[in-house]
Amino acid sequence: MDRAQNFGFILNNVSRLYVKRFETLANQLPLTLSQCKALNHLARNQGISQTRLADIADIEPMTLVRILDRMELDGWIERRTDPVDRRARALYLTSDATPILERVGRVTAQIRGEVLAGLSAGERDQLMSLLEQVHRNMLGSCSTTHPPSPSRRAVTRSAAD
Repeated sequence: MDRAQNFGFILNNVSRLYVKRFETLANQLPLTLSQCKALNHLARNQGISQTRLADIADIEPMTLVRILDRMELDGWIERRTDPVDRRARALYLTSDATPILERVGRVTAQIRGEVLAGLSAGERDQLMSLLEQVHRNMLGSCSTTHPPSPSRRAVTRSAAD
């Protein structure tokens, strides 16, 4: 049997198990997985718009608004007027977000250690290089034909009815 035929299954299963392990370890955090994703993506993309953050974090826009509202109340983020588009709001982390980001980082470092156990540093680098190439390939494929997600199709359909 060609091992490559199992590629999608293995990739999906690894992702599912990774998320399950994260959720188990993250029960010590005052955040959900979606909140952690939003916070981490924002840490890497200061000044991003809510719309763009929803896209890269793969979180529904309305869900992200609630997440950001909570983070703003907790003092972890601030919304500023976008200097280019006054109608838009740019998102920034505050210094109060640093301790929670550090806690999330410790959880993800523990999971990475567990997941990559038994792989040498070279094998880890090779694995990441290969996955990055697969990611680029998928981005290229998805950018040419990008149908709306099932949940967005349902919203579009119901709005048109």
